[in-house]
Amino acid sequence: MGGKIICQNRKARHDYFIDEVLEAGLVLLGPEVKSLREGRGSLVDSHARVKKGEVFLYNMHITPYAYAHHVRLDPVRPRKLLLNKREIKRLIGKTEQKGYTLIPTKVYFTRGRVKVEIALAKGKRKYDKRRALKEKQLKRDIEEARKRGRY
Repeated sequence: MGGKIICQNRKARHDYFIDEVLEAGLVLLGPEVKSLREGRGSLVDSHARVKKGEVFLYNMHITPYAYAHHVRLDPVRPRKLLLNKREIKRLIGKTEQKGYTLIPTKVYFTRGRVKVEIALAKGKRKYDKRRALKEKQLKRDIEEARKRGRY
C-alpha cells in the first residue's frame, strides 16, 4: 500500500494497538480531490464507523478548494468508504467486540485514486503508552551504546 501520501495519523500507533490494516477507496467530489492534491487534508480525531452495512469516515478535515466557487462543502462531512461486502461483514463482527475501533492511518493517491488505510485497533491504556515509550528509549540507548563500542 503506497503512492503519494497526502496525510498521516502519526498518533494512531501511539494511542492504539493496531491488529489489522485495510485499504479502502474514498467517495469524494471534484473540489475535494483537488484540495487533497494540494495536500490540504487532516486525519486528526478522525474515525470510521459501520452504519447500515456501509462504512463511513467521520471528522476527516479537507480544506475547501479555493477556486471552487460553484460548490460549498462541509470540510468535515462524513465520507463513504468503498470496501467489499465480505470485508464490511468482517469489520462489523470485529468492531462489535469490546474495545475495537476503526482508525484511519493515512490517506494517499494510487493511480489517480484517493485511498485510505484504515486500521482495526484497540485503545491503549496510559500504562501501555508508558511501557511503549520506555521500550523505545531502551532500544535507542542500546543502539547508541553499540555505536560507541560499549557492547
